[in-house]
Amino acid sequence: MRIVHVLGTRPNFVKMAPLIAAISRRMPGADQTIVHTGQHYDRLMSEIFFEQLGVPAPDHMLEVGSGTHAQQTARVMERLEPLLVEDRPDLVVVPGDVNSTLAAALTAVKLEIPVAHLESGLRSYDRTMPEEINRIVTDQISDTLWVHSEEALRNLELEGIPAERAHFVGNTMIDSLVALQDRFRPLEACRQFGLEPGSYLLVTLHRPALVDGPLLFEAVAALNEVSGAMPVLFPVHPRTRARLAGNAELAENLHLVDPAGYLEFLSLEADAGAVLTDSGGIQEETSYLGVPCFTLRDNTERPVTIELGTNTLLGLDPARISEIPSIIAARNPSAPPPQPPPLWDGHAADRIAEQLARMGPVT
Repeated sequence: MRIVHVLGTRPNFVKMAPLIAAISRRMPGADQTIVHTGQHYDRLMSEIFFEQLGVPAPDHMLEVGSGTHAQQTARVMERLEPLLVEDRPDLVVVPGDVNSTLAAALTAVKLEIPVAHLESGLRSYDRTMPEEINRIVTDQISDTLWVHSEEALRNLELEGIPAERAHFVGNTMIDSLVALQDRFRPLEACRQFGLEPGSYLLVTLHRPALVDGPLLFEAVAALNEVSGAMPVLFPVHPRTRARLAGNAELAENLHLVDPAGYLEFLSLEADAGAVLTDSGGIQEETSYLGVPCFTLRDNTERPVTIELGTNTLLGLDPARISEIPSIIAARNPSAPPPQPPPLWDGHAADRIAEQLARMGPVT
C-alpha cells in the first residue's frame, strides 16, 4: 500500500506520529510518504516535533507559509497536485481541521485518490470558525473517517454520512502522550522558570478572535490579576509577543516565555495547577492528565471534555479569567480523578493500522 500523509501544523505532527509508526510496525512493506505543507514554518512551531516525536524527515516540503485562508489553501493544492499525479498513492491521509487538511483532501478527491480523515466528526456548530468549515467539507469528501469520540459518530450520522465510512478508533494525540510519559514526566520543566509543580496557571492562546484584537489586552489584564493568586506561565507565539511588546503592562508574576518543544510543553501541562487555553488538543490532553482546564471560547468541538468534568467553558470573555483561582479552590481535592473517555488508551493508531492491513492496496 502506498500512503501519503499530509501534515501542516504542530498538532498534526502529534496526531500523525503514532499512526506512521504503527503502520510501519503492522505493514512493514507499506510505502509511506510524508508531505509537510509548511503552514507552520518556525522551527519551534514545527520541525522540533519531527525531532522529538521520531517522525521521519518529510519527503516533500511545500513551504506554503502564512497568508489568508484562500492563499494557504490554494498554495497547498497547487503544490501538492503534481506530487499526487506523479506518485498516484493508494490513500491520502489528512489529520485535523487546518487549511492544509482541507486543501489536501480536495486535491486528492479531484484526482480520484481515496482520502482518510483522522479526527473526523468534531463539531463546534460555529461556522464563523474556519476550522469548522474545514471539518465539515473534509468529512463530506473523505472515503474513510477515523473518529476519536462517540459524539463525533452522532455528528456524522446527523450530516447524512453513511455509517460504514466512520470508524471509532480512539485518539492518536493521546497515543503520543502515553508513549512519551516516561520522557516528559521527570522533566519538571516548570523549575527552569522558578515555579513549583502544581502551583501555576499555564496559558496558551492562539486563535485570531483572541490574539488579533483588543481581547488579547483584556486577557493580559485578567492574567495580571490572576498572577496575584498564582504564578502565570504563558508560552507566547512570536506574532502575539510582537503585538504585546510595549503595548501591555505585565505583572511580575506573569511570565511570557518562548514556545516550548512538545516534551517540555507536556511537562508544563502535566505539572500545572490549571491550564487556560483556546486550543482543542489541549482540552484533550488535560482531560487525560486530569489537570483542570479552562477554555476561553464560546463553544468547543470536544464536548466530551466538558462531560468528563475536567474542562470549564468560560466563553469568549477575558474578564472570566479572574474567576479561575476561586474555581480551583472550590474543587474537592479528595474526589477521584476522572477516567479518560473510551478508547483514549494509547492504542488508537494500532487500531487504524490493523484496519489498513485488512484493506490492502487499492487496485
